Amino acid sequence: MKIRLPHVISLLGLMVGMSQTHAAQPGLPPNPVRDPNTPGYVKVTRIGLDAGELATLNTALKNLLSNSDPTLKDVLQQHPEFNPFALRSENPPVNAEGNFIIGPDYVRASEYTAQPGVPQGKMYQFTMNSTDSKIYPGIDRDPNTYGTADPNNPYTMLVPTSHPAPYTRQVTVYVPSQYVPGTAAPLLVAADGPDNSLPTVLDNLIAEHRVPAMIAVMIAHGGRSNSDPGGGSDAQGSERGLEYDTMSGLYAEFVESEVLPLVEKQYNVKITKDPEGRATMGGSSGGAAAFTMAWYHPELYHRVLAYSGTFVNQQWPFNPATPHGAWGYHETLIPQSAPKPIRLWFEVGDTDNYNRNALRDDMHDWVVANENMAKVLAAKGYHYQFTFALHAGHTDRNVREQTLPEALEWLWKGYGPN
Repeated sequence: MKIRLPHVISLLGLMVGMSQTHAAQPGLPPNPVRDPNTPGYVKVTRIGLDAGELATLNTALKNLLSNSDPTLKDVLQQHPEFNPFALRSENPPVNAEGNFIIGPDYVRASEYTAQPGVPQGKMYQFTMNSTDSKIYPGIDRDPNTYGTADPNNPYTMLVPTSHPAPYTRQVTVYVPSQYVPGTAAPLLVAADGPDNSLPTVLDNLIAEHRVPAMIAVMIAHGGRSNSDPGGGSDAQGSERGLEYDTMSGLYAEFVESEVLPLVEKQYNVKITKDPEGRATMGGSSGGAAAFTMAWYHPELYHRVLAYSGTFVNQQWPFNPATPHGAWGYHETLIPQSAPKPIRLWFEVGDTDNYNRNALRDDMHDWVVANENMAKVLAAKGYHYQFTFALHAGHTDRNVREQTLPEALEWLWKGYGPN
């Protein structure tokens, strides 16, 4: 049977679009592209075909198409750039552990779209005022000001423009339709909330029994929004930086003592106390915070999901007990501690953040930090899945939209009947 022109048109739908470029921060050079097979990086499993294998397959298929029909031959000669199969990878298997490469092109998962007949959970939102908090009364950094390296300590910064400042934060709560009042539900705490797409993903995953029917609490960081002009809403000297980059159990304690009681009281729900039924997630410093919650309070959380985790030296103010901030996780804390019951899914992009800090302390490379996390977790026998994403920047949206549903499914493996 000959292949006709409509088949070519159908195949054209598989073509890869032009590769997007990841813009550099204003005034800075672009982040370097790192090869996941760099000597010293963890050994990885490639998901799908690599570029060479795909080129061979496309060449063979185009020759077959050209020989099958003169019309197709003419079309292919006019469009030599056309490849029938795009270099799009699948995700790592949901029952596998270890290190994987995906990309360089990504497809939005179907779980991001509301499906007919799938029950939808209820959404709620409330506001918290810093004046009511005993843990985080609030700080802020003056707009358009940043810290400078401390001349007496190469591992920290001086931020004289940071000062007390009140704030409000939004807390968004997802309660699945399957929740039975009076029962203790599993919990997912998400940083930098709200994530407006997460409820749809959870609706679909819960309906398919791929994850348990969990309550998701999406907590905005304190301080000003990251989108506010003038900077000052992130990193050293900011409220977000204080909450997410500090190496202590304080943020987990804030969630436990000040956020979750309000969720349970206001929406008549009950949250499990079983750490196996509690997960945290976030991106960037929110990803580091998710791990920190479980590290310092494993009696509260056993499951962690992080995109582009800031496992670097971003802590402020300086703490001599953890002088290198979150870089210390892979440098000393994990290697020198008995394994903790933490299950971790995490990702980094090949153009992720690199040395964008005044300290120049060699502890601000997000790719190396996440690679090092994979090394030490493996050495200690942790259950983890590490994904190195090609053609991906910091907390890359395309990567997240392909991987999040299966990442959540992997994260909840082993948790009772779904």
